[in-house]
Amino acid sequence: MRMQNVAGAIALALVATSAAAQDPVAVSPRAYTVEIDNQWVRVVRLKLAPQETSGPHQHPNTVGVLLTDAHVKVTNADGGVQDIIRKAGQVLYQPANAQAHSEQNITDQPFEAVLVELKPGAAGGSAPVSLDPVKLDPEHHPVVLENDRVRAIRTILEPHLKSPLHEHPHYVVVYLTELHTTMTMADGRKVDNPRRPGEVAWRDALKHETENIGERTAVEIQVELK
Repeated sequence: MRMQNVAGAIALALVATSAAAQDPVAVSPRAYTVEIDNQWVRVVRLKLAPQETSGPHQHPNTVGVLLTDAHVKVTNADGGVQDIIRKAGQVLYQPANAQAHSEQNITDQPFEAVLVELKPGAAGGSAPVSLDPVKLDPEHHPVVLENDRVRAIRTILEPHLKSPLHEHPHYVVVYLTELHTTMTMADGRKVDNPRRPGEVAWRDALKHETENIGERTAVEIQVELK
């Protein structure tokens, strides 16, 4: 192999190693675990025990859904520190990190969040919807976050409430509460959907009705891709 080719191969290997070293799942596998990985998103679950600190890492553009209250100290590679206090159920958007950072849970309670990492260059890939739940039933589908990549909806289903027929583009669902719904698809198929708090699911573009057949109000976050 010619010397310049050898040098190029070494450089590529170093770049790959450096990139892998910044992946939170590789750096802190106890704290970060992969739940979903496809061509559009990678969904990871972050769990930090009381006082636990993650290793330095980076994220692409990311939507975060908090499953617990949070009081987290974020330390950047340049030494900058942010003190973040948030409530369970909040939805946040974090642009791609220019530098590595670590997080420390500075409380005496476990911290848990679901992070929807948007893969660079990956668009939603589904046709625009005409039956928008936000327009059809805004009371039960408020928008909590929206930008040029995603729209996040908080869906609130009271006991025995049935949504109108509606559509979603490709999306990730994060279940904030216990939930038992029946989804009726546009072709008449019915899908039984029991879920526990904190579960996540990926759904391809979908037209359906949803009925809460449980006895409690159910809440979920739907992160739609544009």
